[in-house]
Amino acid sequence: MKYFGTDGIRGVANQELDVWLAYRAGFALGSLLEQEKGCRPWVLIGRDTRISGGMLEAALTAGLCSAGADVTSLGILPTPAVAYLTAQGEADAGIVISASHNPFADNGIKIFGGEGYKLTDQEEERLEAIMDGGSFPKRTGEQLGGAKAFSGDPADCYVRHLAESAPCRLTGMRIAVDCANGAATATAEALFRAIGADAKLIHREPDGININQDCGSTHIESLQDLMRTGRYAAGVAFDGDADRCLLVDETGEIMDGDHLIGLLADGLKRSGRMKGGVVGTILTNLGLHDFLKERNIPILTTQVGDRYVLEKMREQGWNLGGEQSGHVILSDFATTGDGQLTAVQALCAIKMSGKPASELNQAMETYPQVSINVPVENRLKQQVAGLPQVQAAAEEIRQRFGGQGRGGIRPSGTEPKVRVMVEGRDKALVEQLAQQAAQTVREAVTQM
Repeated sequence: MKYFGTDGIRGVANQELDVWLAYRAGFALGSLLEQEKGCRPWVLIGRDTRISGGMLEAALTAGLCSAGADVTSLGILPTPAVAYLTAQGEADAGIVISASHNPFADNGIKIFGGEGYKLTDQEEERLEAIMDGGSFPKRTGEQLGGAKAFSGDPADCYVRHLAESAPCRLTGMRIAVDCANGAATATAEALFRAIGADAKLIHREPDGININQDCGSTHIESLQDLMRTGRYAAGVAFDGDADRCLLVDETGEIMDGDHLIGLLADGLKRSGRMKGGVVGTILTNLGLHDFLKERNIPILTTQVGDRYVLEKMREQGWNLGGEQSGHVILSDFATTGDGQLTAVQALCAIKMSGKPASELNQAMETYPQVSINVPVENRLKQQVAGLPQVQAAAEEIRQRFGGQGRGGIRPSGTEPKVRVMVEGRDKALVEQLAQQAAQTVREAVTQM
């Protein structure tokens, strides 16, 4: 597709993602919803803390209203909060302005349908057709859309929902929480207070440019250092829009998405709440496959992207899935990846086990895995990944490992990069093959 990637529209704000593109996206959504409904649609908009968020929200709002849609601004809220409120409030769609874990200069547009699910590829293609159609008929008079109030406090509604999902209270549990100077700053303090945790929040002072800057789930070092002081039972790190999270155990070791999925799957299985099995992606660590197999829990994999995971979960009727990055979907409570929901459920699992987080973390063996991101312009990354020499490098990895490892080379769906991933039991071989493949990609880029 021209504009939409694996997680909506994304690019450098005011350059790749400018106000004209945002206006067209808003107009296209408003027009499509009116065609489907046959009446005036209602759209919610939330955003993270990036400096460009207000600019893009104004452009989206203008496009929506010009197409005859009413708009409610929810302010700064996590992505999953907007999805939840869209479904609960009977809105026709929800939009989040965020580039998740990307640097502050980037931004993005994520769209949820009225049931709180991300749009399908087919729906995004229909939007793109309107965006590039060249016709933007202007409504006038009473046909114009306008502002619409939200009933109640949006953040409070979302926090109550998450707190009610908790299977226990965290009374007496000391935790550290990294808000990434992002959307979690709007809800995390109230959430952890509501479930009784003694929470120390860090990186909670957004200024428009410090989102994800040396903090959050992609820069977790400061949280690890805090955990090594020995004062906390577990640490939680969110990304910029809080749709993903990672945990850190009391020794400072990371519990990534695969470990969290293993922890949650084991608890669901033991309590009889597991529906079917787990959906992961092609990047899910082989260690999780082994962990689940030992517990007779099936696992299926999809291409990378939490919406593809969710599509497979819905198709199978399963209630747990996610990605190594920390996107975890608990479909009994959410329609998308939700970092704060994942944190609540994982911390409760630790609390109820009576074991330290480190012991639970070590229950799953992780295969050595090396990931290398090679910078490639967005317009070239698909082409580079498909070049014969790059595909040959990926095939060599598969042949060298046989059944004892794997690898892949793919364009990022969210950033201007080609991603190389190699995984296997032999750490030295993993490193060697990853570096060779990354060098092949770099050389291919210079020849473009």
